[in-house]
Amino acid sequence: MKLKNIKLTIIGFGEIGRGFARVLLEKKRFIEREYEVDLKVVAVCEIGGSIIDEDGIDLEKALKLAENKELRKHENWTSMKALDVIKKVKSDTVLELTPSDIKSGQPGLKHIKESLMKGMHVVTSNKAPLALKFSELQKIANSNKVKLEYEATVGGALPIINLRKHALQINKIESIHGILNGTSNYVLTKMAEEGVTMDVALKEAQEIGIAEADPGYDIKGIDTGAKVAILANSLMDMNVSFNDIEITGIKDITPEAIELAKKHNCVIKLIGDVNRLEVSPRLIPINHPLNVSGAMNAIMINADIAKNITIVGHGAGGIETASSLLSDILDIIS
Repeated sequence: MKLKNIKLTIIGFGEIGRGFARVLLEKKRFIEREYEVDLKVVAVCEIGGSIIDEDGIDLEKALKLAENKELRKHENWTSMKALDVIKKVKSDTVLELTPSDIKSGQPGLKHIKESLMKGMHVVTSNKAPLALKFSELQKIANSNKVKLEYEATVGGALPIINLRKHALQINKIESIHGILNGTSNYVLTKMAEEGVTMDVALKEAQEIGIAEADPGYDIKGIDTGAKVAILANSLMDMNVSFNDIEITGIKDITPEAIELAKKHNCVIKLIGDVNRLEVSPRLIPINHPLNVSGAMNAIMINADIAKNITIVGHGAGGIETASSLLSDILDIIS
């Protein structure tokens, strides 16, 4: 069986980038057998430089070096920045996996634009560029006859975007709301179940790797707001940006508020509401489908034909997000 070579460039080799590399190694034989393609990573870009090998990078070696913070010791390390790699190294698909900057969308926004204009497909987990410039990026992709795929921007492994694309095509989506941020849900769950303060719950979330060192995007509702903007544009054909979302985070939620909710057989959850273009803490009955615990996400969709659908699962994590990234890649090559 002759395999078709598909070249990939990874921009951002943090938790998500490394998670993707691990899953690609694990599923390599499956992909070759089922899709008759050989997915080769020809460039890995990080802050300060890149590894480039047009014959395919040894991902196991790159992972070991990255985990020891020694990526620069790779024999194919170069000082070439990501934007130059996009311009000079030919790939079929670019994975843009850098962290989000919700104010500017950079550097991911320029990476995505340049890749699309160079005729390369883009698969991304980076929310900010899409939350700010969804319509513009789609127009660039369409005019260059390439695809921009972004399942991993909302819900980690939850197939919310592709559910609409592949299973609910005839449906009009009438409403979407839910828990779209695992960190805030973990913190609220700890407060409810153990009676601790937000600071204590947040510290534990950081210690076990659920929350970032700076959890502001999560606790302030910014991450959820970006996802609301993406869902509004992609699933409900709205033309909005992150700046149109009204956001209230959970930083002012106290143990007393949690206890008061319990007395009314409710819990407090941070809810992203696409119809209202709103993020806010809300009272949720304890027997409601959105009452999920820990770092889980839960999204409720109401459609005209399929009616009510609830999706629950892990909304973050490098390995889990890799499921969505590979799904998008395989969708492009199918």
